Amino acid sequence: MTARVLLLHGAVIVALFLLQFVASDYAVLTATRIMVLAVYALGYNILFGYAGLLSLGHAMFFATGLYAAALGVTRLGMAVPEAFLFAAVCGVIVSTVIGLIALRASGVAFMIVTLMFSQAAFLTVLYFGDITRGDEGIVIKDDQRVFSLFGHVVNLADPVLRYNIALVFLALAIAACLAVVRSKIGHVLVAIRENENRTAMLGYDVKRYKLIAFVLSGSFAAFSGAAYALLFAYAGSTLASIQYSIHPLLWTLLGGAATVLGPVLGTALMFLLVDFASGFTSASLLFVGVVLILLVLFFPKGILGTLRQRLWRWLP
Repeated sequence: MTARVLLLHGAVIVALFLLQFVASDYAVLTATRIMVLAVYALGYNILFGYAGLLSLGHAMFFATGLYAAALGVTRLGMAVPEAFLFAAVCGVIVSTVIGLIALRASGVAFMIVTLMFSQAAFLTVLYFGDITRGDEGIVIKDDQRVFSLFGHVVNLADPVLRYNIALVFLALAIAACLAVVRSKIGHVLVAIRENENRTAMLGYDVKRYKLIAFVLSGSFAAFSGAAYALLFAYAGSTLASIQYSIHPLLWTLLGGAATVLGPVLGTALMFLLVDFASGFTSASLLFVGVVLILLVLFFPKGILGTLRQRLWRWLP
């Protein structure tokens, strides 16, 4: 891994750390939300950007982590670290089981299968409304988000602490993505994306590598969902809907698929565009849609993807 790659990604993390000292309270809250959801987008990019598999069901994995963490704290009496670990394990299990089934299909069929699983999960959340609270959602009380860690009391209601925890999660996710895409696994996934049959002819177990990508991607989504529930004290059915399967796809396409920082940039830009447009028009999504069309026309491979193609070929 080249020094400039490490320098670029390190500089992004440092810049985000320094942002909290100059930004308003509202900006800090928004940035916290962006960083948590950027972890979701980073995981989606492993499957879509590098392996070339288009999933429309990732809200299911996000919701798995979301509800596992929320229910672990509110109904099972778990402390926050235990609930987070419980949610991560649930995410790995669910993504492995669904991956073994969904990857039996390919192309459009794979996309439809993932969508069907996601919709089934969404309807399950609504059906068991007595437990999940449906559209109303589960609200985690402040005293349930206080725990002891290495002798120190941690209170997730503190916005500065939330920001730095989200930053640590994002830094770990970026490091993990860099490690994956620079490893043999990442190279094989790109080969599968470009020519699956030729990759199989070279002796690689294509199904195993696709399953690895699927489980990694689903686990990132569950990790992000758990962080969202615990940091923002809420889990609702809206976060399990098809909308939250489309979001990571848009974020990834906007920032640049198959680039490590692309999903992070895409998540931030989408949030900022919606926030900016909401300030002067009620038709904010129309404005965002026009901007996205223009970006696609001038940056067909996403912002960082196009910049890598035209200027900085070293971008991972």
